[in-house]
Order: sequence, then C-alpha cells, then structure tokens
Amino acid sequence: MTDGGLPLPRRSVGDGPAPLRFAVLGDSLSEGVGDRVDGAWRGWGALLAAHLGGPEQGVEFRNFAVSGALSRDVAEEQGPAALAFRPDVASVVVGVNDTLRMTFDIAQLARSLDRVCGELAAAGTVLLTACLPDPGRMLALPPPLARPLARRQRAVNAVVHALSGRHRTVHLHLADPVWTDDRTLWSADRLHPGERGHRAIAARFHELLADRGLAHGAPPAREPQQPPPTRADTLLWLATSGTGWVVRRCHDLLPQLVVLAGDELRHWARGTGARLDRRAEQALSAALAAVSLDVPRARMGE
Repeated sequence: MTDGGLPLPRRSVGDGPAPLRFAVLGDSLSEGVGDRVDGAWRGWGALLAAHLGGPEQGVEFRNFAVSGALSRDVAEEQGPAALAFRPDVASVVVGVNDTLRMTFDIAQLARSLDRVCGELAAAGTVLLTACLPDPGRMLALPPPLARPLARRQRAVNAVVHALSGRHRTVHLHLADPVWTDDRTLWSADRLHPGERGHRAIAARFHELLADRGLAHGAPPAREPQQPPPTRADTLLWLATSGTGWVVRRCHDLLPQLVVLAGDELRHWARGTGARLDRRAEQALSAALAAVSLDVPRARMGE
C-alpha cells in the first residue's frame, strides 16, 4: 500500500508481482458517460487503469460507479463491494447528483464520504478524489437558478477538499477554470466529459500518482482516438438519454429549485443576499464539525 506517498509494495505471485487492483467508485462521471467505445461507456478510470502497472505488473480494474449515484449510495453500496475487492488504489468521486436533489444535506454527504474514504484508507488503499464543477455554471443557468446550485457545489467541494487532507488522497481540482472553461473537454450535455476530457482526467491522475511513485506505466494519450460524435449522434443523445435526464431532474429538483430561485430574488431585491451565503457557510461548518473537521470560511470556494 502506501506510507506517506511511498510506492506500493508489489505482492508476489509465482515468479512475478501480483496485479495492482484499481477500483472506481462514484456516479456517471466515473462510470464513463461521455466516452463511448464499441457501444459501452469506457471513461477515465479504464483509461488510467491501462497505464498504472509497469512492464511486469498487470492491473485488475473494477468500475463500481453507477449513473445517478449519491454519496450515500457510494458509502452504503459501492464501498462494501470495493472493500471486498481489496483495491490498492481506489477513486471516490461523487457529489454533483447530491446538489441536484431536493434532499440535499451537506451533513449527510460529509458523513457518507468520510465513512467510505475512511474505510478504504484504513484498509491501506490509496485514494483518488476530486473537486467537481458547479452544474449551474456548466449549464449556463440564469443567476437566480445558478446561485443556489453554486453554493451547494462549493460546500460539497469544501467537504471533499477537507477529507482529501484527512485521508491523504491524490486530489484533483476539476472545478478549476482550466477544466471548466475548455469546452473541448466536455460533451454535448455540458455536465460530462467527452473523450478528450476523460483522457485529460486520466492523464492528470496518472501524473499525480507518478509523482508519488504509484504509477509505473507510460501516461495515457491525451488526444482522442475515437471519431468525434456527429451532429446527428449528439442530437439523438439529447433527444433520448438527455431528455430522460432532464425529466428525472425536473421531477426531483425543479420544484425546490423554483423555491430557491424565488428566495434568491427576494434577497437580491432587499440587498440581503449575503444572508444566504452565511446560511450555507453555517451549514457547512456544522457538517464538518460533525465529522471532526475544521475548515476556514475561505475554503468555501475551493
């Protein structure tokens, strides 16, 4: 496993090292949505797995991620399955779906992520984590709709950032403008990476792992190798899977988002918008305190 970033010891099997075990936990981003190969999602996890082991060491890869998963699903369902696999390296990247639910609870998210990360870290697994883009900004929603989602995602990222320090994870800032402002990295739905984006994530995680002596293969190629989707492919996806996604979110989030937008407009009209920020910061502080973490208010934006 690892001790302060030292390389993983190689378990011997016969005359060579045992394969390195790599598990991916999370939602659609980690499932591979946006990077379709031969009719199935591939994604950054599979791209990274192919380049982790050295010339004499293979890699066993398991993707436990499920589209639509919440942090609670990762802790209660994917976590135990991953622990049974006994991974050397595991990614835990989740949180956007939590922000898109009426049931959003930053304290519950903090407990769930601390649980799954803690259990994997206690088993000696090297963890990969990431802060994620604000969905309202990615979808270019109008300010009254975007601001509530932005507060939620900032809080999620603050929790993930704090837990990355606690569990000494390999951490990637996918919320930074270098990622979010480059439209060539993102697919037609604006929420999932395309092949170029998945390759960029895999390459950056490989670079961070190599810096710790934990990646021994050559880095993944960054340039797409599949033909780009045609306009017809994109329109078909938006008319089928994309429409289904919008309908599911409308049933779940839209009623509450309308309420949140109304609250946003009222505070804007009164010049009291800062109260909403303070309310979010208080909820974040309480969530972090519940898992014995203390993060300065300035970290709310990370």
